[in-house]
Amino acid sequence: MKRKNDQYLIMNTFIQLILISTLSISFMRCSPSQKSNSENADQEPENSQQANTILPSDVISSLDIWSILLGNGESHKELIGFEHKDYFYTANDGTNWVVYKAPNGGITSPNSHNTRTELGQKDHWTPKTGGKLTGTLKVMHVSTSGDARVAASYSVVVGQIHSGDGHENEPLKIFYKKFPGHEKGSVFWNYEINTEGDNSKRWDYSTAVWGYDMAVTGSSSDSYPPEPEDGIALGEEFSYEVNVFEGIMYLNFKSEGHETKTFTKNLLASDYVNKSDIPQQIWDLYSVIGRDGTERPNAYEGEMQFFKQGAYNQTNGRDPETNMVWSTGSETFDGDVTQQYANGSYAEVWFRESFVGPGTKPMD
Repeated sequence: MKRKNDQYLIMNTFIQLILISTLSISFMRCSPSQKSNSENADQEPENSQQANTILPSDVISSLDIWSILLGNGESHKELIGFEHKDYFYTANDGTNWVVYKAPNGGITSPNSHNTRTELGQKDHWTPKTGGKLTGTLKVMHVSTSGDARVAASYSVVVGQIHSGDGHENEPLKIFYKKFPGHEKGSVFWNYEINTEGDNSKRWDYSTAVWGYDMAVTGSSSDSYPPEPEDGIALGEEFSYEVNVFEGIMYLNFKSEGHETKTFTKNLLASDYVNKSDIPQQIWDLYSVIGRDGTERPNAYEGEMQFFKQGAYNQTNGRDPETNMVWSTGSETFDGDVTQQYANGSYAEVWFRESFVGPGTKPMD
């Protein structure tokens, strides 16, 4: 009798275990909360990443008025929602910035030997009708290789006015340049003459903002002038305003802890019509490459202009003996971008603000 009772108890327990297991499995399959939690666990990383993605057009809302040329030669006309992880993207150090990065060696535009990741304004204007460009930026890196005797070495252009007509010269280029081993670099701006006749005789006159102008170079390929006392360090913020109103270019440069600098330049009447007008800086810097042209009397009058902004790297791998002003002999690692970025052969500029609009009458 006892044996029958034991068998009954064992059988009853076995049946109960089967029922409990079946109910548990059914509950797990049918529970909407369990399914929802599982789906959320799979989706959260993707959703979080999307929520945290900041694109250049989120930082600078006016990117719809620009196109861009990247350091790999790609051109893009629609920049809303666009980025490129090697050349054009965002960074955050407590503030959101748009990063422009250009190697020493890459694919260049047809009329240049230098690589750029640079915006180009879609609309054009004449000096008489005018226009305005502003930028707040910091230069994070310039090439650490180059030839110190060559004026363009270790520099990057962070803003331009470019002519779309005639010789397609540049009435304005805003530079940052820092010699290797220096903590502080220089900010200067160049005016390129709109050459009368043969454009092979063209030259740039350079004006210092903080630090040196472009003509200050080293006495040998690896010797440098003293560090500028009033220079701008890498990572130090500064801003510029370019305001062309009724043919006059007004420039304003600001940086905390530095003197604000202002300049004017007439774009409708040349200062360099005769050989006797050529400044000594030009004879000193350009005589070795035979550039001693004069400018047409009305300068850039009537020519269509447009703004450019970003990182126009002025260092390249060309032999300095071919041009002791612009051929910098910098390391390019045969165009290998990864190697260039790893070894300091690039320019990198961060912008947090940018504005383009019509020229305005300056305040008295």
